[in-house]
Amino acid sequence: MSNTKANGSSSLTAERSPESELRDGLSKAQLIEFYRLMYLSRRTDDREILLKRQQKIFFQISCAGHEALLVAAGMAMKPGYDWFFPYYRDRAICLALGNTVEEQLLQAVGAADDPASGGRQMPSHWTSKRLNIVSPSSATATQCLHAVGCAEAGRYYTHHPEAAKKPSGVVDYRLYKDVMFHGDEVTYVSIGEGSTSQGEFWESLNTASNMKLPVVYVVEDNGYAISTPVEVNTPGGNISKLVANFPNFHFAEVDGTDAIASYEAMVEAVAYCRSGKGPALVHGHVIRPYSHSLSDDETHYRSAAEIEADALRDPVLKMQTWLMREGILDAQGIDDLERKVDDEIQRATDRVLNAPLAQPESILKHVYSEDLRPTDAVFATEPQPTADKSEHTMLDMINLCLHDEMRRDERIVIFGEDVADASRDKELMAGKLKGKGGVFKVTHGLQKEFGSDRVFNSPLAEANIVGRAIGMAVRGMKPVVEIQFFDYIWPAVHQMRNELAVMRWRSNGQFACPMVIRVPAGGYLTGGSIYHSQSGESIFTHTPGVRIVMPSNALDAIGLLRTAIRCDDPVIFLEHKNLYRSVFGRGQYPGPEYTIPFGKAAVVKPGKDLTVITYGAVVPRALEAARRMERERGVDVELIDLRSLTPYDWEAIATSVKKTSKVIVAHEDMRSWGFGAEIAARIGDELFHDLDAPVRRVGAMDTFCGYQPLLEDAILPQVEHLFAAMSELAVF
Repeated sequence: MSNTKANGSSSLTAERSPESELRDGLSKAQLIEFYRLMYLSRRTDDREILLKRQQKIFFQISCAGHEALLVAAGMAMKPGYDWFFPYYRDRAICLALGNTVEEQLLQAVGAADDPASGGRQMPSHWTSKRLNIVSPSSATATQCLHAVGCAEAGRYYTHHPEAAKKPSGVVDYRLYKDVMFHGDEVTYVSIGEGSTSQGEFWESLNTASNMKLPVVYVVEDNGYAISTPVEVNTPGGNISKLVANFPNFHFAEVDGTDAIASYEAMVEAVAYCRSGKGPALVHGHVIRPYSHSLSDDETHYRSAAEIEADALRDPVLKMQTWLMREGILDAQGIDDLERKVDDEIQRATDRVLNAPLAQPESILKHVYSEDLRPTDAVFATEPQPTADKSEHTMLDMINLCLHDEMRRDERIVIFGEDVADASRDKELMAGKLKGKGGVFKVTHGLQKEFGSDRVFNSPLAEANIVGRAIGMAVRGMKPVVEIQFFDYIWPAVHQMRNELAVMRWRSNGQFACPMVIRVPAGGYLTGGSIYHSQSGESIFTHTPGVRIVMPSNALDAIGLLRTAIRCDDPVIFLEHKNLYRSVFGRGQYPGPEYTIPFGKAAVVKPGKDLTVITYGAVVPRALEAARRMERERGVDVELIDLRSLTPYDWEAIATSVKKTSKVIVAHEDMRSWGFGAEIAARIGDELFHDLDAPVRRVGAMDTFCGYQPLLEDAILPQVEHLFAAMSELAVF
C-alpha cells in the first residue's frame, strides 16, 4: 500500500495486493496495456539474455522485477512533454513512453541504426530525443543533478519565454537548439537504492528542495547494489527515513511490485510536482529476480530461500493473477496477449540481427559539434574602436565580456560559489550594498544588472554546479559557471569527464552540453600554497569532447571567452589568477563583437634562433627571459603563446620549429606528464629532421606548491629557469 506525506516522513504499511482495488482510475483497456508493457519488458529482458548466451550481444543487465513501478511511472507522465533521466533498470518506463523493442535491441547488438547511441553505449542506456529521454551514463547518481538542471531550465524558459526563440542575424549555438518547454512540465529521475549513497544524489535533493523544483525522484529499491545489501549502503536500511525531513517534498513509499499501488503513488507524485508545490520522491520496494547482470552470479551471495521469497513477489505474475481474478482477462486472453508480445519480440529480433553494425568510420563523429566549432572562421574578427580608450586588466575584460554577452543572449545564466553580488538581494537592488561578485570580483555587478534568476550563488558543492549546468545546457541554455579555485575542481571532475565531455558522443549527437566552466587557476601568488596554486590542465586536455583555453592577456581573454560562450561545444576557460590584475597584457576594450577562434596561437615575439612554446602566466616570464637573451647573448628567441590547448595550433608550432630548429616547451604545471610532454613528443615524432638540438621542457618541480615564497619561487618556473634553458639550448 502506498503511504504518502508531503514535507515529512513516510513508512510502508502492510503490503497491499492488487486484489484490494479494482481500477483506481484506469480503464479496462489501460489495465490490459499496463500488463502488456510489463510482460513486454520482461520478455525483452529474457530475449537479451538468450542473445547474450548465443554471443550475439555483448552485455546484458537485468531490468526484471521493476516492471510494475516503472510502467506506472510511464503511464503517469507525458512523453515528449515531460523530461526523463532514467538509469539502467528502466526498460519498462521507456517502453511505456513509446520506446520500441526493436530500438532497445538495436542498442544491444551495437547497430549503426541504434537510435539511442549509434552502437556507442551498452544496452539499457535509454535515449530518445523524440520522447525527451536524455542519454544516461553507466555512472550512478550523476543524472540526479542533470534532472535538477533540466527542471531549472524549464522554469527559466517559463519566466523568460523570449529566450527560447532562435535569434536572427547572428551566429551562435542557439541556431542549432530547438527549445521546447511547458509551464507545468515535470522531470523524472530514477536511481537504485544503492546509488542513494552517492553525494550527487544528496546534492540534488538540496537544490530541488530549496528551489521547489518539479522533479519526481523514483528510488527503485531491490535490496541490492550488485552484491551489497541495502542495510550496508543505507543507515537503517531505508532511504525514506533518511530523506523524510527535506522541506517542500512529497514522499511516498510503496510496494513497487503492486501495479495499482505504484500507479496511485506515481499519479499523486506527478500531480504534486505539476502543481508547482515542489519535488517528490517515490520509494518503491521492488525485486531483482535475476542477477545484477549476466556478468554476476547472485547465488554466490544470496541464499536460495531469499531468492525464492523474491520470486513469490514477482510483479508480472501478480498482475497476471489479478487481471484474471477481476475478470479483466481470462486464461485465453492472457495467452493471446503474451503470444502477440512474443511474436513482436521475435520479429524485432529477426530484424535487429540483420541490421548493419556500427562502423569504424563513425568513431570521430559527434566528439565535438559539427554545426559551429570554436575554430570556425566566423570567430576571426578584428577589434573595433569604441569610446572607451582606457587600459583594462584581464579581470576587467572578462567582466565586460560577461556583461556584453548577457545583454545579447537571454539564455545565459551565471552561477557558482560567491559569484552573485548578494543572495539576500533586497538591499543590493536598493543600492545599499556594493555587492561581492566573486572572490576576485570577476562577476561583480552582473546580478544587479541582470537579476537574481540569471546570476546566483550555488551551494558549496562543485559537482552540483557542473551537474546542474549540464541539465540546463541539454535544454539549450548557456550556463557560464565558475569553479572558485582550480584546486577545488576535483569533486566536479566526475561530472566533467563522464557526463559533460561524453554527452554529445554517447547520444550520437542527440544531446549536447555547450556550456562554459570558468576556473581561476595557477600559482605565483606569494602564499597560495598547496590549495590555491594548482594547474593540472593536462588532466582536461586528455579528455575528448571539451575545449580548453588559457589566455595570457586581457585582449585574448575577452576574445576567447566570447567565442567560448557563442560556440556549440563545452569549454573549460582557465583564468590565471596571477594575471587578473597584472600590468602585463592590459588592453583597450575591443567592442562587443570581438572574438578569437580557438586553435590559433599568437606570436608574442618573432625570432629566428630558438622557439619557446608556452601559455598562461609563463608567457610574461618567458618574454622577459627572451628579451634578456637578446640583450645579453644576442640570441633572437621566437615566443609562441598557444592560448588554446584543445585544440592547439600545430601549424604555428611546426612553422616556428622549422625556422629556428631549436625549441623549448614551457608550462607552469609539473614537468612530468604535463601538457608539454605531448607537444615535445609530437615535435620529436614529426619534426625530428628539422631539429638541431633535443627538445627541452621547462616546468614546475614534481611536487606541490609551498606556502613560503622561497619554496614557491623554487618550485614554479621563473625567469631565471627559462633564461638558463634558453642559454643552454642556444649553444648546443
